[in-house]
Amino acid sequence: MSLIKYRNGLDSQFPVFTDIFDQLFDKSLFDQSSLNKSTVPAVNVSETENAYRLELAVPGRKKEDFKVEVDNNVLTISSESKEEKTEDKKEGKFTRREFTYHSFSRAFTLPENVNADSIEAAYNDGVLKLDIEKVPVVKPKSIEIK
Repeated sequence: MSLIKYRNGLDSQFPVFTDIFDQLFDKSLFDQSSLNKSTVPAVNVSETENAYRLELAVPGRKKEDFKVEVDNNVLTISSESKEEKTEDKKEGKFTRREFTYHSFSRAFTLPENVNADSIEAAYNDGVLKLDIEKVPVVKPKSIEIK
């Protein structure tokens, strides 16, 4: 093992090009482990006078894959999906077997002016939509002193 890094003539004459090359083609470019990492879906949040709407882009799922919960004023949306493909099974041996696992979880703190019991969810065309009804804010009533 050597602690000395040998440079050929080109690197010593043009070290900038070597650094650029090393940055462009570092080992993370060829690292395949990053391909199986789960991603968190994009979320659009909109507000109207009477409700909030959350829209999550999650194509390729079924409505049974989602879990929506409210606990201590925190809305949690999560999903898990597992897929297994098998080809050419002979005598208990697999010639090719692939399986994938995708999951995510998103949590949102709900404002005080919503009714957590009236949350409605629907999944259509790869978009999970949640409608969260607002409750009217009771304004403090001033009392006249006589």
